[in-house]
Amino acid sequence: MTNRQLIQTVDVHAAGEPGRVLMGSGLRVKGATMVERLRYCQDHLDDLRTLVLQEPRGYPGLCSPLIVPAADPSCDFGMIVMEQGGFRPMSGSNLICAVTALIETGAIDVSEPITTLRIDTAVGIVAVRAKVEGGRATMVTFDNVPAFVHGLDLPLDVPGYGTIPVDIVFGGQFYVQTTAEHLGVDLEPANAKEIIRAAAVMRKAADDAFHVVHPLIPEVDSIALPMIHGPARTEGTHGRNAVVLPNGEVDLDDPSTWSGTLDRSPCGTGTSGRVAAMFARGELAVGDEFVHESMMGTTFTAEVKEVASVGDFPAVVPTISGRGWITGFHQLVLECDDPFPVGYTVGDIWGPGMGRMRAGE
Repeated sequence: MTNRQLIQTVDVHAAGEPGRVLMGSGLRVKGATMVERLRYCQDHLDDLRTLVLQEPRGYPGLCSPLIVPAADPSCDFGMIVMEQGGFRPMSGSNLICAVTALIETGAIDVSEPITTLRIDTAVGIVAVRAKVEGGRATMVTFDNVPAFVHGLDLPLDVPGYGTIPVDIVFGGQFYVQTTAEHLGVDLEPANAKEIIRAAAVMRKAADDAFHVVHPLIPEVDSIALPMIHGPARTEGTHGRNAVVLPNGEVDLDDPSTWSGTLDRSPCGTGTSGRVAAMFARGELAVGDEFVHESMMGTTFTAEVKEVASVGDFPAVVPTISGRGWITGFHQLVLECDDPFPVGYTVGDIWGPGMGRMRAGE
């Protein structure tokens, strides 16, 4: 290692969800396809992920889109998402953060009033239309990868909550989703700890109970995130949701580990999965809009663009619209004698098993 490692980032939030955009670190990623690159990150770059996301440079609510060269020559760039729970193939809020950073720093060719882009991901190509005014991205709209239902109203035994019906859906990642009523929680910010507890144990129970695998991309084979959703609370919206990101290992026999971090945004891939479930139930049709509200009161607008298929699964292509705001330009520094070369976590705000907790580990 050289005496000093520098990492250039642009910090952005999309509807409240922070994304630390890494624009110069993608050359470290190897692989001929985006799936191979995702696997390379998982196998070789976890130290970069924890260095950027964990303390002392990061915090539990932080994610980071890693910009890489596109594997598909028709695309403008590729993206792999670093979350506290690992490397992920796709994230709507992180895509909005990435597009906002690249447009507003002039890192890509920009056209006003609309800049069109194609983004390569490990689960497919995402087409983007960004509204640009005065050099700023005032709205980012993307046609997500096809979203589909793995199962609706599946019975799931959730420790502490009983047997509840859940939907297993894919919207860029696999989700387990259920209503707030089924878990006995109220989707208000003041109830964050209760919501996190319920969502964390539901995700772990679902991942243990259900075998999922993307029919075209077998490397995507786990239930990554939970969503709890409920009716609209705000005029002009159609529903509210809470998605909880893991920040430690969950043990179903140890309630003290049932923890996580609330997604501050309405969640793009989670909303895509929700739209797929609603379409399957006949609650949405092609062309219908669905305005999803976060726990913070921010919104993403989804639209059912068209029907599709993924292997043998009927699917829909959801269009998601939202906005990002740059919050900072940073140069992260790692000195060669730093006692925490890959970051650290402490049990006061982090869950167990999330990272190194002592110098020298």
